[in-house]
Amino acid sequence: MSLSHGYRASWWTYVLHQVPHTNFQFEVVDGNFAPQDWNYQQALLFLAGIAGLCLAISLVLICVYLIRFCCCSSQEEEGSKNSHACCITWSCVAAVIICCAGIGIGFYGNSETNDGVYQVTYSLMNANHTLTSIALLISDTVQLLSSVVKSDLTQLEEIFSKRTDFLVIVRNTRREVESVAQNLAELSFWKEVELNLNMMAEQINFIEDYRWLAYILLLLLDLIICLFTLLGLAKQIKWLVIVMTVVSFFVLLLSWGSMGLEMATAVGLSDFCLDPDEYMMNQTQVITNISPDILEYYITCNQEVTNPFRQKLTMSQRSLSNIHPQLHGLEREAIPQFPTAEKNLLVVQAMLNTTEGNFHHLVALLNCRGLHKDYVDALKGLCYDGMEGILFLLLFSFLSALSFTAAICSLPRAWKRFQNRDLDYDDMDEDDPFNPQARREIIRTAGRPHLPSFYSYSSSCGSHNSLRVSAPPISNAPVSQYMNQSGLFSGNPRYENVPLIDRQSPPPSYSPSMRTSFISASQEETDTHCQTDPVS
Repeated sequence: MSLSHGYRASWWTYVLHQVPHTNFQFEVVDGNFAPQDWNYQQALLFLAGIAGLCLAISLVLICVYLIRFCCCSSQEEEGSKNSHACCITWSCVAAVIICCAGIGIGFYGNSETNDGVYQVTYSLMNANHTLTSIALLISDTVQLLSSVVKSDLTQLEEIFSKRTDFLVIVRNTRREVESVAQNLAELSFWKEVELNLNMMAEQINFIEDYRWLAYILLLLLDLIICLFTLLGLAKQIKWLVIVMTVVSFFVLLLSWGSMGLEMATAVGLSDFCLDPDEYMMNQTQVITNISPDILEYYITCNQEVTNPFRQKLTMSQRSLSNIHPQLHGLEREAIPQFPTAEKNLLVVQAMLNTTEGNFHHLVALLNCRGLHKDYVDALKGLCYDGMEGILFLLLFSFLSALSFTAAICSLPRAWKRFQNRDLDYDDMDEDDPFNPQARREIIRTAGRPHLPSFYSYSSSCGSHNSLRVSAPPISNAPVSQYMNQSGLFSGNPRYENVPLIDRQSPPPSYSPSMRTSFISASQEETDTHCQTDPVS
């Protein structure tokens, strides 16, 4: 259990940690986070393989459904086809809507994961800055003390060589300064460590950028497929729906694959977040060879853990305190007798003031609160935001996989019922008023009665009976009314009064009165011709 102040494992961490860990031999594996252990790796791969099993099941279901569709669709009755058409279309639309909801969840999860990883990298950079500042401050202070010992204190010993009492004070000051330098040098626990937290943060950030971009492209691909699928269903564009079905099959593979990766990552991260302190202490000690007391001090940061730097800091503070009265005694008693020693004493006092300032700054940096805050912030970013984002991405992958599985099964039935615009609507009911062909026939025949063509009359004597039967009744409407109607449709009413014979061709439009006159004249000519033939 984590003892870090300010961090507590979330409830979903406990839930995911309870997921059974089983290796390839179906043996239960310890749930403690151990990524170097082969059995633990097998347990995570086994969890990822569950998504592969779901992929295989979905592919089998798709194949069985499509085989049944291809083999049994011809045996369905027309009534059942019409009744199932609406259901199939709405099932496709429902699958697309669920996928769009999953896409929204995926965008949120991707953003949360990115925020969590960014918090981790930011904390690593802050910790690296603190550790680098500690190492640099210690090295500068030790270098300053060493330079003073080698130059100014050595010169003071030469100046006071004839005065034993002054020489003893200078040598005591020299020993105190060397003791401070030695104690401060032993405080530098990060100087020889090869681990660069700043470089690690950059590598994590680099990987996270590509992960974020990959998920953005996957989400956009899913969204484009959903939009074009809806467009194809709305406009009944068969080729577009077919293309989207094929692309949906490849996205289905990506969805199940990403789900397996996210499932293994979520379970592994929950194992780490349940007790991160122990793993971080062990791994950091192996990599950096830092004392376990120092690691425990910074990771736990509570009153039960003793500060490992307290003894060295106390000794350094005591030595610096002893130097002050010695320098003041030399300044008061030795300067009047040895004026040449004033410059060296001023340099030593300036060194002492600088060392004390650096010492107080070093004490603040070595305190556990700064580095522990960075550690807790990194845990919160990884185990709160990062874990939440991965769970939302897992839900997105699951919804996307289910939606595309349903869409791949439903879209072939949907596009089969699409009618090409160039077809003659042979399978439609001619009496249906919504039939496009019937609407064209109604528009074409509206306003004029059905008459036989002028070129269809035979010159046979027996054909006049059929002509009389098919002739429409003569209307008693005034001629001006027909002229007005003729002018409405043809735009030239005077041309309607010209006899048809003088036109040399049938008119583009003609009034009912002219049709009746022409049919009557044709009948009379036919009767006359039939009567003259027997006489001749």
